[in-house]
Amino acid sequence: MPTRQRLFSHPALPAAALLILIALAIPAEALAHDVAEGDKAFVRTIDGPAIIPFMYLGAKHMVTGYDHIAFLVGVVFFLRRLKDVLLYVSMFAIGHSITLIGGVLLGTGVNAYIVDAIIGVSVIYKGVENIGGFQKIGWNFDTRIAVLMFGLFHGLGLATKVLDLGASQNGLLTNLISFNVGVELGQVLVLTLVVFLLAAWRHTESFKRYAFAANIVLILVGVALTAYQIEGYLSS
Repeated sequence: MPTRQRLFSHPALPAAALLILIALAIPAEALAHDVAEGDKAFVRTIDGPAIIPFMYLGAKHMVTGYDHIAFLVGVVFFLRRLKDVLLYVSMFAIGHSITLIGGVLLGTGVNAYIVDAIIGVSVIYKGVENIGGFQKIGWNFDTRIAVLMFGLFHGLGLATKVLDLGASQNGLLTNLISFNVGVELGQVLVLTLVVFLLAAWRHTESFKRYAFAANIVLILVGVALTAYQIEGYLSS
């Protein structure tokens, strides 16, 4: 593992700093993982079950959800077996489904900025765990439970957004289930590519040299995402 001096002189860190500076130039509204205006208008026109359209919206939500993808990339970063990848992806989807469906059907939700800030914290958590940060201070977490918990938070935040859409009660449960199936498919699509690329990288010498720095970048991205959501909450 790199020493502290080597870490801060690592060539990947200037790129990470640039990433954070670019992010700071973007308005907080642009970083809020929200539903597109066109999708909102489309949802309001639906009265009854619409399985395929809602599956598409679920997949689109996950594929364009940079914060959730960042967290899941951290989760699978050191996984070698496909069944382990599917396990963690499914844990996230289960958590997401429970609070999304339950929150919408019960008419409850929370502030989306707060939830998205927690998702940013989840990115920080996974990066720190990947570099052994928690082990150094004697903290041990079950990653499966952590993934499930962050999935629950994400679903609760999205439930709030879905409630704001004013979707028809006619066929609502079917559409919510379809949406979640789409989320699962979107996760599998993205992470299949990520796992393939990581597997190819893992067999090279550069993986040993840069894996640590890559997770430092992941931590910095999580810090930026969390800061933006907090800023959005304070200014809303």
